[in-house]
Amino acid sequence: MEFNKKGILGRAAETQKSTVVMDEGLRTYMLKVYNYMASGILLTGVFSILFFNLSGGYNIQFSSAGISGLSSIGYAIYASPLKWVVMLAPLGIVFYMSFGINKMSAAKAQTVFWIFAALMGISLSSIFLMYTGGSIARVFFITSGTFGAMSIYGYTTKRDLTKLGSFLMMGLIGIIIASLVNIFLKSPMMYFVISILGVLIFVGLTAYDTQKIKNMYAVSDTGELMGKKAVMGALTLYLDFINLFIMLLRLFGQRR
Repeated sequence: MEFNKKGILGRAAETQKSTVVMDEGLRTYMLKVYNYMASGILLTGVFSILFFNLSGGYNIQFSSAGISGLSSIGYAIYASPLKWVVMLAPLGIVFYMSFGINKMSAAKAQTVFWIFAALMGISLSSIFLMYTGGSIARVFFITSGTFGAMSIYGYTTKRDLTKLGSFLMMGLIGIIIASLVNIFLKSPMMYFVISILGVLIFVGLTAYDTQKIKNMYAVSDTGELMGKKAVMGALTLYLDFINLFIMLLRLFGQRR
């Protein structure tokens, strides 16, 4: 009887120890994900402001004749055919990382992520042409609070969000198709509806993706594998944040 008692206590101690190891490893892993994601957003912000100022800053004006006040850099990234490269390059890197992550080292994955964040900054610098700096800052803080709350929910909830994630992905495909159609229709009402649905979808995806990234963690992961998982997790949350920011900016941004 005494032997059994010791055996039970021993197994309980081992279980508790493994749980502690799991919790510490998970916290380290998630902290790395959030650090990469936050650093990426910071880098995007820096490049966005930098290239807007290099392009002419608030000297840029719109008129019936077109855009005036552009520097040579501004003309290249906003008015020349190079603008399509600026717009599509980040998307190309997302596909490259998604399909090629298994062949990359963790260090290379980090480097590609930083390049992606910088290119996104150049691409997003155009928002300063359309919205006031004050409204951009206000929407950024609204986005940060909303994202933080939903990410905490996704991390702490015991509810399985898999079914919700599948539903949200179908919704995401729907608004992408609707956005492409509205390029030709130019309907203000459809634009507004897409923005509302986009906010709801990316709010939900933030919680779902956080839970999915959390569940990807395994104690047995090597440092290299954990590093690559952290980068891809950061990329996923970064995209959720940026898309939520853009949708909210469409709704609450103040036009110049």
